[in-house]
Amino acid sequence: MEALNVQENGKPRTGQEFLTFALGNEEYGIDILKVQEIRGYEKVTQIVNAPGFIKGVINLRGTIVPIIDLRLKFKLGSAEYTPFTVVIILNLSSRVVGVVVDSVSDVIQLDPEEIREAPPLNGSEVDTRFIRGLATLNERMVILMDIETLMCSPDMALMADAA
Repeated sequence: MEALNVQENGKPRTGQEFLTFALGNEEYGIDILKVQEIRGYEKVTQIVNAPGFIKGVINLRGTIVPIIDLRLKFKLGSAEYTPFTVVIILNLSSRVVGVVVDSVSDVIQLDPEEIREAPPLNGSEVDTRFIRGLATLNERMVILMDIETLMCSPDMALMADAA
């Protein structure tokens, strides 16, 4: 795998690091500083009357962690759990949350000038409030998510003081 910490001009990168992961055919990135750990998918305890994208909860070393399937949240089809399915444990606003993704790709470092603003998508179901920007790396497009804004949004019903 090619090193992703050096720009094409040979200068070292000084930007922010993102953990990239796959959801369907798309690649997403989230701020690595929000990631607590990465785990394999395991059985969850279901919660009655929870939205469909909330799979349930797990007990992570004494902390009850809600598990959200991002494929279901983003309406990317049915969720099939394979040995490659992983849960990214996030530490957000003093709350621990797990998100189910198809697979984790790698960690990339991006300088601010490499991140492009997401285009306005009026009339579509895509909510660009949760997209920090887009980055192109070696022929691949990475959608950079504002995972904290997404998880703290009122429709997620995860935070008591949701914005």
